[in-house]
Amino acid sequence: MTTALPTAGVLLKATRPRTLWAAAAPVFIGWALAVGDGVFHALSAGLALAGALLIQVATNYHNDYADYLKGTDKPDRVGPQRVTAAGLATVAQMKRATILAFGLAVLAGLYLMVRGGWPIVIVGFSSILFGVLYTGGSRSLAYLGIADLFVLVFFGPIAVGGTYWVQALTMRPEILVAGLAPGLLSMAILLVNNIRDVDDDRNAGKRTLIVRTGRRFGVALYALCIFLAASIPAILWAQGSGRPWAMVASLIAVPGLFLVRRVARTHLPDALNPLLGRTAQLLLLYAVLFSIGWTLS
Repeated sequence: MTTALPTAGVLLKATRPRTLWAAAAPVFIGWALAVGDGVFHALSAGLALAGALLIQVATNYHNDYADYLKGTDKPDRVGPQRVTAAGLATVAQMKRATILAFGLAVLAGLYLMVRGGWPIVIVGFSSILFGVLYTGGSRSLAYLGIADLFVLVFFGPIAVGGTYWVQALTMRPEILVAGLAPGLLSMAILLVNNIRDVDDDRNAGKRTLIVRTGRRFGVALYALCIFLAASIPAILWAQGSGRPWAMVASLIAVPGLFLVRRVARTHLPDALNPLLGRTAQLLLLYAVLFSIGWTLS
């Protein structure tokens, strides 16, 4: 008899732990910005992190079975194993897991919606909506090649701005500018993923940005994302709203350069898997350096 949910080990694998930094990093930056302004609110900060992680987990669960149903993910896929395609969970089980994770995200966000008002209601429900539309439906974001833009916005200014808002209950333009960096680096993670999967995606009719524009453009955009993200602390400083020690985060340009070179020179899909993890680590490094530098300045 099939259980209602997959086993705990399968659920953990399906969370795609390496991708969760994309959800956590902008929240950390939002925390640091709030601390720097003296408006840190511990309960709101913790619930913002919980909500962000749960929405990302739910999106990954949904993507796991949606790509399987569309024939994009097969048992012999090059990237990390997908539990539905590998037969470790049924579609019905992953649907239930998706609903559960999204439901927990809503519960985590109830207090934030009451405290933060209509802006957080809009952010929360649009995050869930686009989490489903990422691979759900006949004209999903990933299959239309516009998911990169949504990753930039939702893992960048919206995540950082929303985290700051629920603590400060106010907003400044520079908060959203600071949010561009994690959004750009999250977009870089997606670009590596899609460069690796370009042949499988093309064959499955998944018209990602890389399928539409080609590998060379994808590598150039990957480089732009990294170096533009590294410049954000300096841009904030030039605007008069930055903090000097936060510019230490710009040092990610050094390992970023090596990553760009490796992505440009690596053509075997299997060999791109470690670079996907390295890009996620670059995002985490940026968030840690920026957050520490901002709060110490």
